[in-house]
Amino acid sequence: MTLKLSISHLSVDNPEQALAFYRDVLGLELVGDVSRGPFRWLTMSCPSQPDVKLVLSQPHAGRDEEDGNTLARLLAKGTLGGVIFSSSNLEATFDKLRAAKVDIVQEPKDQPWGVRDCAVRDPAGNMIRINQA
Repeated sequence: MTLKLSISHLSVDNPEQALAFYRDVLGLELVGDVSRGPFRWLTMSCPSQPDVKLVLSQPHAGRDEEDGNTLARLLAKGTLGGVIFSSSNLEATFDKLRAAKVDIVQEPKDQPWGVRDCAVRDPAGNMIRINQA
């Protein structure tokens, strides 16, 4: 049996801002853009891993009002999970992030678990870590 990651989800409050960050700053490709009423689901992938997708959706998209409200509150607090990317050149990636004036949480730093990484927040407040082994 072979098992591999196919799709992961992140909640975002503003699809246009999320698209600008993930496409224009991080360099992911938009491979799907689905609207249903006032909601959008953006599907992104890294050019180096086109079979792994990241779906960005609004808290109320596909959820009842109570669950959407709860998710929106957690998103606003910045307490939801994020994603970890790896870069072949962390310093160049970080320079691009800094130039884009994103919310920097941690500048590149050697970690005791064997990677050098940095951390930023996307426009919705999700933690994005980028490492280089």
